Amino acid sequence: MNQTSIVMEHVEKSYGRKQALQDISLTIEQGMFGLLGRNGAGKTTLMKMLATLLRKNAGQIRVCGVPIEDTKEIRRITGYLPQEFSMYPSMRVGEAMQYLGVLSGLNGKERAERTRRLLAKVNLTEQQHKKVRALSGGMKRRLGIAQALLGDPKVLIVDEPTAGLDPEERIRFRNLLCEVAQERIVLLSTHIVGDIEATCENVAILNEGRLLYNGTVSALTGEASGKVFTRAVDKRELPRLKKELCITSMHTQGGKTQIRCLSEVPVSGAQLCEPTIEDAYMLRLYRSGAQVDGLGGEQ
Repeated sequence: MNQTSIVMEHVEKSYGRKQALQDISLTIEQGMFGLLGRNGAGKTTLMKMLATLLRKNAGQIRVCGVPIEDTKEIRRITGYLPQEFSMYPSMRVGEAMQYLGVLSGLNGKERAERTRRLLAKVNLTEQQHKKVRALSGGMKRRLGIAQALLGDPKVLIVDEPTAGLDPEERIRFRNLLCEVAQERIVLLSTHIVGDIEATCENVAILNEGRLLYNGTVSALTGEASGKVFTRAVDKRELPRLKKELCITSMHTQGGKTQIRCLSEVPVSGAQLCEPTIEDAYMLRLYRSGAQVDGLGGEQ
């Protein structure tokens, strides 16, 4: 029985006739693990199942050796920060943490100590007397991490935590997650490729409920080696090239447009360049036949 990992075997979930997750088998070890996919890929459904907020239709899930059906124990060892996080806006930050500590069954001494320590960890000590509604978006997300850690969980699940944050707050939040992950499993769900690249060694890609990739970030990036090109083109060529190539970015320089594209074969007049995880992610989607806005349609 594995006490330090999440193990999913042939997991499925449907909403009526719509199959949200199809035959998902995945093992998540201690540290930061990224779950990458577009909106609607099935990430939030998977997160909610691991947090016991949704029931699977088929398959097996064990969290640190505990069957997912043991809801009480799973919730005891799991912290969860949902995509839409809100908590007691009229309460002061310290009061809200203390109240949540009561709900978690902590005694007075434990509540006081954990509140002090966790607010310090998320850099909110100076805001402890502010009302929750007065916090910035980034501060509220950091408070969300603090409340999720109140019970000292073995597993922390965070769903799209950096969406809408400014660059500075996003970096601060990613650093916080990496620090927290030194002691537990942290499962990070996002559609922002940069968050995965900056924090995770291992990643899984979901698309339309199917698992497209499960492995290391470096191996994923390596898949795109020799398949990423840049080329300066005339604007008039773009409509044709969009049909022929998988174009991932373009920007204008003078009278020319510099394109970055993915191709299985050399591109005439283009230079080979080093791949990024974003290139590799888009290549995976493209190879799977996914329709991706802004990319060429013919493969």
